[in-house]
This record gives sequence, C-alpha cells and structure tokens, in this order.
Amino acid sequence: MSTSDAGRALQDQVVVITGGSRGLGGAVADVLGAQGARLVIADLAHERAQEKARSLGERGVHAEAVALDVGDEAQVQSVLQAVRERHGRLDAVINNAAIDITVPIAELSGADWDRVVRTNLTGPFLVAKHAAAVMTALRSEGTPRSARPAGQIVNIASTASKRAWPNAAAYHATKWGLLGLSHALHAELRPQGIKVAAVVAGGMRTPFLLDRFPDIDPGVLQDPVNVAKAVLFVLTQPEETVIPEVMVLPMRETSWP
Repeated sequence: MSTSDAGRALQDQVVVITGGSRGLGGAVADVLGAQGARLVIADLAHERAQEKARSLGERGVHAEAVALDVGDEAQVQSVLQAVRERHGRLDAVINNAAIDITVPIAELSGADWDRVVRTNLTGPFLVAKHAAAVMTALRSEGTPRSARPAGQIVNIASTASKRAWPNAAAYHATKWGLLGLSHALHAELRPQGIKVAAVVAGGMRTPFLLDRFPDIDPGVLQDPVNVAKAVLFVLTQPEETVIPEVMVLPMRETSWP
C-alpha cells in the first residue's frame, strides 16, 4: 500500500463491519483498511463477504469474513467473542447492515415488518450490546491498546431518520429508531469510555438504491466512499472528543436546503 504503516490512523485496530461485503459497507472496509485497520467483514451473504475479504487482502489489508445474521443474538455474541479471543481487542463496530421492503402499508405483511425491524433495529441493538460488553471487559483487563477510548460504535442511519416518503413505513420506523437508540447509547456508554456516533447518510450510488430503483438518476446521488470517509473522521477524533451525529448529503439531493 502506498501509505506508510506509521502514517495510518487506525493501524492494527480491530473493526467489525456488518453488511460489509458491498455498497457502503464495502466502501467503509476500503477506507478503514487503507488506514491500517484489521477488518472483520460480517455479512449474511458469507460468500460475498469472503470475496470482499480476498479483494482487501490483495491490497495488503488484513480482513476476514464471517457469516452473521445481526438479528440472531446467539450469532452476534459468538462472533464478537470470537473476535475478542482471536485478536485480543475490539476497537470499533460499524452497524451498517440494513434492508428495505418498499411497498405501501396495505401490502406490507407482518412478517416483512418483523424482518426489517429485526435487521435494521434489533440487529444494531444486539451488536452494540455485546460489543460494549467486550470493550468494557477488555478495558477492565488492562489489555494493551494503541488508543483510548475503550471502543467505538458507529451506527449508519439515513436521511430516512429525519424525513419520510411513501411506501417505506418499516424502513423509516427502523431508521428513526436507530437514530434514537444511537443517541441513547451515546449518553449511556460515555462513562464506560465508549464513543457512540450516528452517521446520517443521504442517497448513495450503491446497490441498495440502484437495484431497487432503476430509474433513479445516479447523478443526484453520492459516492459511498464520501460517507465512508465521514465514518473514518468519526473514528479518528481525539480521545477527549466524540461526534454523536453527522449528516452527509449529496450536493444534488434536493430534499434538503
């Protein structure tokens, strides 16, 4: 890699990225990996995660893939404990995994509602809960660390947490909920030395939008790398500073002034 190890901001820090195989999660992996982070690509699509990890490895990034359903508490706990045992540290988790079912409420089944809530809101809660437990335990053990605080949790929210449009009731409910959860955890976990931040992302050129809305103009969207750089900015603040929320919008997104 072109950047020297000494100059990489996250050198050897262990970061778990949920939904990290593509889209914004993949961009976050690229950006953090270039800064020396050791990545765990946790994704329900395990084969895709393995391919992403291989691609990162070809660029000199330490990355491993694990299968993870974020809505399954036993899986979440098992994955995070395995990270602790394998690496002896857990510096950050990025709650990025999310889904949407874009239909009118009259067509939204209870099962589909539960599926969206399970992935987009229950998942981040479970990951944050068990990540915080690992981070707190490691700190109490006095595990050598290259940086304080005890750890960081970054929740990928959306402008869907600030406004609403038709046919996305479940998605809006979960993203508004995630933003509230993020701020609640920011208040609760600060005494434990854990920073919690929400990155509110505007529309991006990712499969999440482009695959579902083929008529959308990509020119009004932003490169997910730009949002990934905001995640990096949040993670690299001085010990005494935390950013609870940051919004990153494309210049041509007209829903905002």
